[in-house]
Amino acid sequence: MPPQLPHGSFLVADADLLGLSRKQLSRDGIFTPSRGIRLALNGTGSVAENVRAYSRLDPGCVLTHSTSARICCICLPGWLDQDWRIHIARAADGSKPRRRNVVGHQLSFKEGEVLMFDGVRLTSPARTWLDLASVLSVDELVAAGDSIVVEHGDDFPVPRQPLSSISDLQAIVGQHAGMRGVKKARLALELIRVGADSAPETMMRLALVRAGLPEPALNVVLRNGLGHPVVWPDAAYPDHRIALQYDGAHHGDPDQYRRDIKRQRLTESLGWREVRVQRSDLDGERPFVVEKVRALLGGSSASIRWARTGS
Repeated sequence: MPPQLPHGSFLVADADLLGLSRKQLSRDGIFTPSRGIRLALNGTGSVAENVRAYSRLDPGCVLTHSTSARICCICLPGWLDQDWRIHIARAADGSKPRRRNVVGHQLSFKEGEVLMFDGVRLTSPARTWLDLASVLSVDELVAAGDSIVVEHGDDFPVPRQPLSSISDLQAIVGQHAGMRGVKKARLALELIRVGADSAPETMMRLALVRAGLPEPALNVVLRNGLGHPVVWPDAAYPDHRIALQYDGAHHGDPDQYRRDIKRQRLTESLGWREVRVQRSDLDGERPFVVEKVRALLGGSSASIRWARTGS
């Protein structure tokens, strides 16, 4: 590839400024996602860089919905994450953007609902979440909301600051009473919590609560005898000293598996019991994670012994 090729998308109109010839623009490895736009297939651009050319075609447009969500790293369900069409909005009194690989919208925005990030104009995290309410289920919307408000303190291995607060989400719902999906957003708001790092962690919490079990706490830190933080459960029941850990696909890696075993032994050495939850434990109308946790919270001694071996 020509060394001056941008990391992300660029306009054909900028070829001369970039020192790229028409012949170079048509070579293998340079993709035409839409008219007047080029993108290197093996490029290393960020999501914002890969869609920047679309916004440069129309400086007044705004990136929205799943496109804004990807740039902000808001959790999307798998079915939507596989749809890489670009969502672009113009003002409600204008016309919808129409071009290949683009989903056009006509939207009105209030103050603070549009911002600049990584060189592109996009909807704020809170407004993005509200726009997604028109296409996501309640649970998917809760997972997206959790990923927006998630926050971890300095005693976590990787401290995190929220993209927006729950009060920000509440405020934006209140400002758009007649918007499509707002009723769903109100339902989701009641279930959003601070501290969940992934959609499976959210689904685990929702499954437990809907089964009538106490809601687990998030952002719990287990400390050793010196007061140092050593274990960070995905969710926990501190009064029962039960730690819940979701094991995703990467936990099948041998090194990760050894770290998981070490974590479980450390958890037990602190007087806690650990429940390890796999993806299959969250499936179905009666997720098995409910039985695992119920056994430890108040089942028979036989159920508790079984849950320990099964976890």
